[in-house]
Parts: sequence; C-alpha cells; structure tokens
Amino acid sequence: MAQEEPIQPKWESRASAELKGSKAQDVWPLVADFCNIDKWFPNLHTCYQVEGVSGQPGLVRYCEMGRDETTLWAKEKLLMIDPTNQSITYEVGDNNLGLKSYVATMQVVPINNNNNNGCKIVWSYSCNPIEGSSLEEFQSFVEYSLQGIANKMELALVSNTTTSMGDEPRPSCNSN
Repeated sequence: MAQEEPIQPKWESRASAELKGSKAQDVWPLVADFCNIDKWFPNLHTCYQVEGVSGQPGLVRYCEMGRDETTLWAKEKLLMIDPTNQSITYEVGDNNLGLKSYVATMQVVPINNNNNNGCKIVWSYSCNPIEGSSLEEFQSFVEYSLQGIANKMELALVSNTTTSMGDEPRPSCNSN
C-alpha cells in the first residue's frame, strides 16, 4: 500500500510597504487598475485582460515575467474590489510558478500620524506550499516585489505632482 504524503498547512503571510509621500486616495486607483500591474511590479513585462469587465469581479488578467531563460506566467482572476476599504482580492489560476490555491488581498491603508499624508500597501496571501521552495523564500519574494511596487508608484505620483499645473486632476489608470 502506497503511503500518502502528509498534508502540509497552507502558507499564510503578509507584507507591507510605506509610501510616505503619497496619499491613499492617490495610490488606490493604481492598485485598483488590475490589468496594469506590469507598470509597477518589478520584472513583470506583460499584463493584459483575458476576459471579464474592467474593474469588476471575474476580470482575468494574464501576467508574464522573464527570469534568465525561463518565462514565468500566470492567469489571475479578480475576486473582489472594494473601493470603500481600498482593497482587491484575486486568485491565481493556471500558472507555471508552482502556485496552487493562491488567494491574495492588496489593500491601501492611510497612515494618519502627525498629519502625515502617507499610506501603506498591505499584501496578504494564502496558498499551498510551493514545491522546491520555502515559505521564507516566497515571503522574501513578496516583500521585494511589494517594495518595488511601492517605490515605482511613489515615484510616479511624485513626478506627476511636480509636473502638474495648479489643481488639475491627476490621470489614473482606472475610472473606478
């Protein structure tokens, strides 16, 4: 009789990155723009809509990044978008990353201390263990990626602020 492999507990963790010079209301449209994550995610060079309606649950995006000679890809489905709490939840479907049962939430949270207008992005996730990896390695990847996202967003928002005239509204990637 073959031995069954022991069931490993899901990996669950979170990471956060501060954007000290950016308001949550300015960062939220960038996070909510589900099919433009390639503008912000380090080394992600492709992201496009596969099916669904932009800004609505059920929207599926295809993401691709190159690492060495290997192309890594995933199809990700938007499960929930909550403008009030400034959060999105999505799941990874077909992929060659080794992700199984991966569900994540990204939330933009204001930082309200000493009249600081900054905010932070919190990325929490749950998934089955990734074969050939450890939770620590995956968490390090998530932290690195989120810090890269935050840095690119803050740079774009600061550049936009310094180049805009008067009280003109800033362009956003999503009308939601």
